[in-house]
Amino acid sequence: MVHETDVPAGELAIEPFVLTDDFYQHPHAAYDLLRARGPAHFVRFPDGGTGWLITDYEAAKAAFLDSAISKVLTSEGARTALAGDGAGAQAAGAMFGDMMLFYDPPEHTRLRTLVNRAFSSRAVRELASRITELADALLADLAADAAVDQDLLDRYAFPLPMLVICELLGVPHADRDDFRAWSTTLVSNDETVEARGGAVQRFLAYIDQLIDAKREEPADDLLSELISAGEDGDRLSHRELISMVFLLLVAGFETTVNLISNAVAILLTDKDVRTTLAENSDRVPDFVEEVLRYESPASEATFRYTTVPVTLGGVEIPAGQRLLVSMAAADRDPARFADPHRVDLDRVDKNHLAFGHGVHRCVGAPLARMEGGIALSRLLAAYPDLELAAGAELVWRKSLIVRGLIALPVRLRP
Repeated sequence: MVHETDVPAGELAIEPFVLTDDFYQHPHAAYDLLRARGPAHFVRFPDGGTGWLITDYEAAKAAFLDSAISKVLTSEGARTALAGDGAGAQAAGAMFGDMMLFYDPPEHTRLRTLVNRAFSSRAVRELASRITELADALLADLAADAAVDQDLLDRYAFPLPMLVICELLGVPHADRDDFRAWSTTLVSNDETVEARGGAVQRFLAYIDQLIDAKREEPADDLLSELISAGEDGDRLSHRELISMVFLLLVAGFETTVNLISNAVAILLTDKDVRTTLAENSDRVPDFVEEVLRYESPASEATFRYTTVPVTLGGVEIPAGQRLLVSMAAADRDPARFADPHRVDLDRVDKNHLAFGHGVHRCVGAPLARMEGGIALSRLLAAYPDLELAAGAELVWRKSLIVRGLIALPVRLRP
């Protein structure tokens, strides 16, 4: 694998650093190698496309804040980048282009303001006790199988966030099996493009009907808040509502699933940390912050696009380039975090980038922290002796965006 040469980056007369499939299982080996060479790197991703990967903490923050770097899929920078290497599939479907995630200010500011109002609602603020009830119920269901191997991802880390986001948005209980099936198809690496496309269409049709139902009979839930949320007479359009609910349903629980399962994976291999948490439950919030830094559930941010030449960490990146900011790499940058490859509950610097930075910082970060903390506290209280299933290996999903396990085989009791 070769990387930068003495040829100026602006001319792109460089061989890309190739990220192979092994990158999915061992990303930090690649991050460390790249970081030693600089903060920004022209790479070939495992899917064959090329772009720039940002690995240093300060360069990552700068990229998040640079107004010349766009999220808009129809921007000139995005069109040039996507046409350049055949990566246009990401822009397929106008629904994705309507998501708040793919807007820049001032359009993004408008959407964010409306969503912030809904996320400050009582339905969100008073959710802690309900999350605890749901977690305890799921853990109680595991009691009969506690002495045999089982997949904690399937039986706890996945269903808890799914139930929470469904209750928060007001998805009727009878429809949640459908929601889980659609969501599982959407995030699976084993499904065909046709299967995922069909799931998207069924999902969107369902959300469309759900919005109409909530308009007719508003309830004490986040979707009703989103429908009624306004700022100076402004409202989310029906199309914007569909895109927003889709984003919240999929991204809103996917991050928390990975936060919980990644945390448990650490507990299975670091008994000192697990013992500390079992004996001092008040340290769980510190652990959650370290998990977010050490094994971020969203490893890279979604693609950005340079609209003009930009310089990050002294590296010139031309206009019309795809850019991927790696929160996972930035949060183990030794220039920012001491002993970054170690889980340290006493770490003072908690200013990680797991939820992004700037205007696109994750709106659901407080909810994810709350949910992750409750899930881990209740799990450790119920099953302090959990162990990795005998002979099991943890395999990571093949994804440039999320950092999550395929399965989490454990035995809860000896």
